[in-house]
Amino acid sequence: MYSTEKEKQKAIVIVVLTKKSDSKARKLDEVIRLAETTDLEVVESFSQNVKDFNKGTVIGTGKIEEIKDFLKSNPVDVVVVDFKLTGSQIKNLSSAFETRVVDRVGLILDIFAKRATTNEAKLQVKLAQNIYLLPKLREVQETSNKYGGAGVGMRGPGETKLELDRRRLEKEIDFLKKEISKIKTQRQVSRRSREKSDVKLVALVGYTNAGKSSLLNALTKEKIYVEDKYFATLDTTSRKLFLDGKQIVLTDTVGFISELPHELVDSFASTLEEAKQADLVLHVVDPTATSKNGEELYYEESMRVTESVLDEIGATKNRLVVYNKCDLVENRKNLNSNEIYVSAKTKEGLEQLKERIKNMI
Repeated sequence: MYSTEKEKQKAIVIVVLTKKSDSKARKLDEVIRLAETTDLEVVESFSQNVKDFNKGTVIGTGKIEEIKDFLKSNPVDVVVVDFKLTGSQIKNLSSAFETRVVDRVGLILDIFAKRATTNEAKLQVKLAQNIYLLPKLREVQETSNKYGGAGVGMRGPGETKLELDRRRLEKEIDFLKKEISKIKTQRQVSRRSREKSDVKLVALVGYTNAGKSSLLNALTKEKIYVEDKYFATLDTTSRKLFLDGKQIVLTDTVGFISELPHELVDSFASTLEEAKQADLVLHVVDPTATSKNGEELYYEESMRVTESVLDEIGATKNRLVVYNKCDLVENRKNLNSNEIYVSAKTKEGLEQLKERIKNMI
């Protein structure tokens, strides 16, 4: 007997802290979860507080030597740096570690590439990857030829043959933007039709893995795909909800994450339009997202990230904060008037949530 399961690629992660307010524990937990979502096996982690950037490598020479010493006896397939790197920085770190280097943006794009299923999502991911690749084309070509061009950061519906020259890549970017623009126009037509029929739109937004899809299922009694992983679903999903005979459209949007790559913000603009055009935004929060000792409330930073993106895209201020997974919360805090506790799993608070939705639209 033998296993046919594909062996996972081994990786180390490097967390770069640039602000005093940065939580090492939160950032480390997040980048490890991101890496594991791409099926990497994280064997070790390193971190460094960076005040004065090393323009060539971001992290200092001492930290590089420390990591090189570890890699001598513990070789890995990829080094993940939780920071947005330039092409030359990727090249320099790859040379130093003698292995492939993927930055935070490349890691997130890889997850999106794996998760995209609809034509729209595939177009958006491909556009984002091309925009990310364009300024790094020469350096990525060199490092992929030397350390391998397959695997994390170089796969999925957005993968681009590295022999493409810059001009062809730019043409493809223009083409993808036009295709996504067509989809956006189709959305606007559908939206105008909905507005004429006076159907209200309620958007579920929140940090990735907060339980938006589970809540949508609980409210509408649907069976949309749910998985306990970051960015389990990318595609916008809408379902009908009837409250006192009045039809409402509930829309589940793509999850947010801190330091969301601008390449994704731009290319997923049409998806975020659903949140922008909503009559009510349900900001879904996972209050169980804390450090192991419970002292650091990771979800508070997640809430700030989500609110910031909503403000950036001009979403309605008519928002209700929905603390999901309340069945797992032992010490519940006093809530503000725009907050509510629910559990998509046990159905606790769902009737109260429906009542709040009716009163707010």
